[in-house]
Amino acid sequence: MITEIGIVAGDIWHYLESHGASLFSQIVKGIDKPRDLALMSLGWLAREGHVIVRQEGSDHHVVLRQ
Repeated sequence: MITEIGIVAGDIWHYLESHGASLFSQIVKGIDKPRDLALMSLGWLAREGHVIVRQEGSDHHVVLRQ
């Protein structure tokens, strides 16, 4: 499972590099992975300090840290 989380974290990273700051719901649709797996991967990226996540209504705004 940890390998899958890492792979999806990479997918999220590449999505954000290509599309810039995005809502989490857009990212999930864009990478076409299960939402739960994408949440775990986003948590990993946030914990490692690679992304900034903030609440935006019922969604989350995600941006790569410069």
